[in-house]
Amino acid sequence: MSDSLLPDFPDEVVTETKVHYVALPGGVGKAALLTLDNGRDHKRPNTFGPAGLASLETALDKVAARDDLAAVCLTGKPFIFSVGADLSVFRQLTSHEQVLEIGRLGHRVFGKLATLPVPSFAFVNGAAMGGGLEVALHCSFRTVSSAAPALALPEVFLGLIPGWGGATLLPRIAGPDNAVTVIVQNPLTYNTMLKPKQALALGVADVLLDGADFVEQSLAWAASVVSGAVSVERPDATDDEWTRAMARAAGIVAARTKDVPPAPQRALDLLARGRGSVADGFAAEDQALADLTLSPELAASLYAFDLVQKRAKRPVGVPEVEPATVSFVGLVGAGLMARQLAVLIAEKMGVPVHLVDIDDDAVSRARAALTDDLQGRVAKGRLRRDLASRLQEQITIGTDRSALAEADLVIEAVVEDLAVKRHVFADLEEVVRDDCVIATNTSSLPVSLMAKGLRHPERVVGLHFFNPVAVMQLVEVVRAQQSDDRSIATAFAVTKQLKKSAVLVVDSPGFVVNRVLIRLLSEVMSAVDEGADFATVDRSLDPLGMPMSPFALLELVGTGVAAHVVGAMHQAFPDRFASSTTLDALASGGFSTVYDAERGAPAIDPAVATLVPASDAPPTSDDVRDRVLRALAEEIGLMLDEGVVSSAADIDLCMVLGAGWPFWLGGITPYLDRCGVAVAVRGHTFHDGIPDASR
Repeated sequence: MSDSLLPDFPDEVVTETKVHYVALPGGVGKAALLTLDNGRDHKRPNTFGPAGLASLETALDKVAARDDLAAVCLTGKPFIFSVGADLSVFRQLTSHEQVLEIGRLGHRVFGKLATLPVPSFAFVNGAAMGGGLEVALHCSFRTVSSAAPALALPEVFLGLIPGWGGATLLPRIAGPDNAVTVIVQNPLTYNTMLKPKQALALGVADVLLDGADFVEQSLAWAASVVSGAVSVERPDATDDEWTRAMARAAGIVAARTKDVPPAPQRALDLLARGRGSVADGFAAEDQALADLTLSPELAASLYAFDLVQKRAKRPVGVPEVEPATVSFVGLVGAGLMARQLAVLIAEKMGVPVHLVDIDDDAVSRARAALTDDLQGRVAKGRLRRDLASRLQEQITIGTDRSALAEADLVIEAVVEDLAVKRHVFADLEEVVRDDCVIATNTSSLPVSLMAKGLRHPERVVGLHFFNPVAVMQLVEVVRAQQSDDRSIATAFAVTKQLKKSAVLVVDSPGFVVNRVLIRLLSEVMSAVDEGADFATVDRSLDPLGMPMSPFALLELVGTGVAAHVVGAMHQAFPDRFASSTTLDALASGGFSTVYDAERGAPAIDPAVATLVPASDAPPTSDDVRDRVLRALAEEIGLMLDEGVVSSAADIDLCMVLGAGWPFWLGGITPYLDRCGVAVAVRGHTFHDGIPDASR
């Protein structure tokens, strides 16, 4: 369009729409089969930019002009339907008007699927996300392949809304409550994707078909719809159902985001319009998309997205040497963390794993717990029964450390005590081969001290996994002073096999995630020591929209563990990590949490509240938030100065993947830049302009 406000996008990988004509089974007529294909291999999925939308529009205009068709069917190239908008295009939009135009363009093109003179069918043969799922929602009917890896509307997670029809159409197709699940709940719950069976159950798809000959089966099903042999009913929700769905959505947003980031709020507004006209809904989507695309929250989210999608897959600092071949893994300790690691290693690497514990009773308990763990996953449908049996055979448990003599990698996961770990390492060195890599899963203790005095300290590394192991994606690979390149390369290779994301960390107390989190806890507990009541402190970080309040974090860690780690960090950095008399009192008084379980979180236990010392001028919520942000800016700046990681991007990646901090903060450093704290504390920002995940 010559009068378009949109610039040229030379980097757009154009998804072309190819048109073929096929006979529908049963002699019910001819169908146009439109295939989305960007001409790349399966590693580059179909996306929609202006040129791709233009290609789809041309194809739709072509088939709409024919009078010999009984149906129009849309599918994707092998393994991929479409993953939606080309985010590289959205990054280049600079004005509200440009975003409005691309929003309207998507609505106009996709809308032609709904105004064809014949029924339209989306054959969702592979991944369908964002605009890729939205184009399917514009069709009259949808089939989905059982082999499709994921379907989702993840926009709220990224700081956007489903802006090409999803927020308006899905409540009408699947009902308002199911739409809340897909548009609000799943994105704000670790960006959960739908499996094909779930998409069918929620009404996102009309029928689930086998992946082997999916298109042929879909054509047969389309023929049965065209002939009238099969009909599909859509829900007609009552006013009460709409009200309940919207109340549930508002509760989810408040709990997960503290109502801070704008995207979930705009999604609620769009869903609330669901009983109005489709045209009004599309217009509201356009406005919301335009407002959000240029927001600082989206800039931070796209930065975090790049961290997870790009930097995490190409970690900085991996030595260019051949890693050790790992065909047998040993674990010292058989507690919860060790068992989780054993299952992960056996499942993902397919190698035998042997756990060693201190005595027969501990071994018996560990074997029983492992069986319960695996059977529990089977009962919940998270693990096939045959795979559970195989894992049970692969994982052995005993007391004799000599069973680790032929291990290629041994990971210790014993109590967090330096003396105990050093003793374990010394014993291991008498058993394992000289080329066996030895790793520690310590969360904060100095790896270099564990390796000190060993005959081969160069083979010792840190492999800090996060709990729960199956869920948390981060592994901090810790380079001790003595670690050689082969051991570090092996740690990265193993992490990759485990489908985890690794960040190289130089040995330093607390590494990255715990150093940041413990500094935060140290500051909030210092505020309590100065007379701030627990409820005030617990609300202090709400304006950040954090996934956990400070005392929810403390509850997760446990007061005893927190007191121990804060004390250890105080020893390491006494000028910044204050010891807390109130935290010590919590731990010694037997309080596992500051919450009153009977009243429910976040109600503060009255007994805990009595621990707060009297003060004539206790810190306010604003005071606490300011001191926490300033402390984080200081600590992160020092970590960069010390070379703990290569850049601020690695700290942000650690906080996103290891602590679940939200995308709209960009991890943390973009937020510290945006609110002015970085300049106030350090004299300059962490990033120049919009953060670049590649630096």
